[in-house]
Amino acid sequence: MAVKIVRQPNLIALIGAPTSAAAHGPGNEKAPAALRAAGLVERLNAAGFMVNDLGDIETQLFQQDDESPRARNLDGVVRALNALRPKVEEAAKSGALPLVLGGDCTIALATVAAVRRYYRHVGLLYMDRHPDLNVPASTPSGRLAGMVLAHVVGRGAPELVRFWSEPPLVREPDVSLFGCEDYDTYERDLLRTSPIRHFSANEILRRGVARSAQSAVEHIHSDTRNFVLHLDADVISGEEFSASEFTSPGGLRLSDVREALDVFIRPKNLLAVEITAYNPDRDPDGSAARMLVELIVSALATRLAALAAPPAAVPEEASAPASAEGAAPAEAVEVPTAESASDAAGAGPRTETGPGSE
Repeated sequence: MAVKIVRQPNLIALIGAPTSAAAHGPGNEKAPAALRAAGLVERLNAAGFMVNDLGDIETQLFQQDDESPRARNLDGVVRALNALRPKVEEAAKSGALPLVLGGDCTIALATVAAVRRYYRHVGLLYMDRHPDLNVPASTPSGRLAGMVLAHVVGRGAPELVRFWSEPPLVREPDVSLFGCEDYDTYERDLLRTSPIRHFSANEILRRGVARSAQSAVEHIHSDTRNFVLHLDADVISGEEFSASEFTSPGGLRLSDVREALDVFIRPKNLLAVEITAYNPDRDPDGSAARMLVELIVSALATRLAALAAPPAAVPEEASAPASAEGAAPAEAVEVPTAESASDAAGAGPRTETGPGSE
């Protein structure tokens, strides 16, 4: 059995993930409310989107948890993931583009697991100042926010590696890591041998942002395969954005991040977008929230315009009609039902057909 998902390019499902359970301190849990208060929904509506706000999961707070120095507050992290995953599943099934407002970076596990409920192979475009490739055995802090990508690709604490019944959530060759500036020794050594495609901030600025961004999306085969876009706010240089835990000077400037997002957000096979690591406690006047809202809305408006544009060099009779004047056409994709997908119960392999499938 299969269910047909009709993707609606102008429909966004907004989901709040107010959690700082994996962070290095409190504050990230306030981000979804702060971004809404900064006018995110109103700005998206003005840009031509219909926004279905699915609300927030239950808040999970930072805890010191000195009893588990290698994987602090793991229970709180797992509670947040278990609450977030079904909300993203609901959004993806509706045909909307899930826009997840974090929270700490561990929400990526729930977002990717949710879309994998319907799609067998999913890539990941991970924009972050840090590789997040530590594991409990290597971590200098024990904070799980610094281990997110490691768990996505199947390394680390069993409770998180097995969050998806068929680890890894994403294969290493299907990851593009974009914008890194700060590395621990373990992470740097790992990246020398890993098939993860790694675009450091220095390489990006040397080669050019647009060229590097295009290489990143090509690496994960975004023209034929589905993917998730993860944006950690600390990828923006601290010279322009200081409302994150580990922001510092250097790296990508706001204009660089905007230029990269304009490339990343266009492909029709984008399944979900998540924004993480914004800390309102470090943003007393709300200027950083407004900056993020502008960044998100301008990128998504670029996507909407790109999807509405007629395909180049395609005969008129072969192109899909627009669903409304000036709107991008809806796209139908057949995916398995909950009964036929291999979810946490460990059923057989999934199949999917239609545009965007392998």
